[in-house]
Amino acid sequence: MPIGRRAALALPSLLLPWRARPAAAQDAFPARPITIVSGYAPGGVTDVTSRAVADRLSRELGQPCVVENRVGAATAVANNAVAQARPDGYTLLMGTSTLAINPALQPNLAPKDPMRELAPVGMVFRTAFVLHVHPGLGVGSTAELIAWAKARPGQLNFSSSGTGAVNHLALALFAQRAGIEVTHVPYRGGAPALLDLRAGRVQAMFSAVLEALPSLRDGGTRGLAISSAGREALLPELPPVADVLPGFDAVFWQGLFAPASTPAPVLARLGTALAAATDDATLRARMAEQGVAITTGDAAALARLLAAETALWGGLIRQAGIRAE
Repeated sequence: MPIGRRAALALPSLLLPWRARPAAAQDAFPARPITIVSGYAPGGVTDVTSRAVADRLSRELGQPCVVENRVGAATAVANNAVAQARPDGYTLLMGTSTLAINPALQPNLAPKDPMRELAPVGMVFRTAFVLHVHPGLGVGSTAELIAWAKARPGQLNFSSSGTGAVNHLALALFAQRAGIEVTHVPYRGGAPALLDLRAGRVQAMFSAVLEALPSLRDGGTRGLAISSAGREALLPELPPVADVLPGFDAVFWQGLFAPASTPAPVLARLGTALAAATDDATLRARMAEQGVAITTGDAAALARLLAAETALWGGLIRQAGIRAE
């Protein structure tokens, strides 16, 4: 039976690739639930923040935003899953600092070029580290710690949660900028590294704020400074490392990404919703209690951050000869 004139006219549009179809479908975005992929295990600060932001995004978009944890290969499993996903806005990534670190530290991992394979949507958060020491070291400031290390090259044992972790790179940057030689002692996670710092088996460490707080409060360790350029709300008494080493700024960050080639209208809709979500005062206050500074920043700001951090950490990793464990 011959098809009718109206059906015949409609048929070509049905055969077009989805990207080439009229904008009507994009204008209706989102029409179904959105999956937000995270490379971190449930329960940690990164996961808690992802879920809090996803909940707020759900209200803005009128569709459920569900966090899916895909752990493995230094977050590369999650990162690559989204880079290879259909670019329609329904599969997103809560990307982190590892996107800037992995290309230099583990160049065999995909995506090999996150700046080309992912499309930034907007900033989510930044969280600083505390530079703290064992009280028995006898130093009370960043300047005193640097002087101690300069007088005893290689004798300052600095722990971290693992080779290539942001707190390890923070100490490598600290040593480079301060012109000191330290001994890096990597652990499998922040908790055992902190336990040995409290026990005096190592002398210094950069720890996540929330992780360090109990030890700082009970005197198990002594806080010297904060790794971000500005002060930390939960530890306002600690000055930035940048007061001694100008320009020092080492933080863990998280931003929302989509697959490359996601249509501009879809990215814009997601960006507007994320900006409203991260501007929510209740969300900001709740996350501040976790040592997390929710950050409002558009796609351009996230792209600049990723480019700057890729240059910073990539250069440091190559210069210091840092290799993955």
